[in-house]
Amino acid sequence: MDIDRSAPVVVELHRTMHAPLETIWQLHTEVDCWPQWNTGIDTAVLHGPLAVGAVFDWTTASLVISSTVAELSPKRRIVWGGPAHGITGIHVWEFEETSDGVQVSTRESWAGAPVEANLHAMHLALEESLLAWLQVLKTTAENRN
Repeated sequence: MDIDRSAPVVVELHRTMHAPLETIWQLHTEVDCWPQWNTGIDTAVLHGPLAVGAVFDWTTASLVISSTVAELSPKRRIVWGGPAHGITGIHVWEFEETSDGVQVSTRESWAGAPVEANLHAMHLALEESLLAWLQVLKTTAENRN
């Protein structure tokens, strides 16, 4: 599964992290713990074990979001998405060990009336959110070494 490449807002970012893949993966996939290290997330609750079809509810920027895991390949890839506040989002995260560290790639697409109503602002909001998430994941993972 991939993002919706025809969506009006698509953001793709990458960051190299100098921490063990296991640490990065654990931080990223222990959904209930997100608010402990990611200041952009107020609440996060995974309903059941992390697996394809699992649902988690989380709050960010005063938005309550319910996401469903669509794909899961441990320590390699996780995909989630779903509708929230009129926006259909699909979010792909990939993790790859390289000679320089762990390359974390994220891409997300947003579609829906709220997105189309203000493309520029929505693109900026998504990009800023993903940049912040990558930076805090990097900082937290590297500080755990």
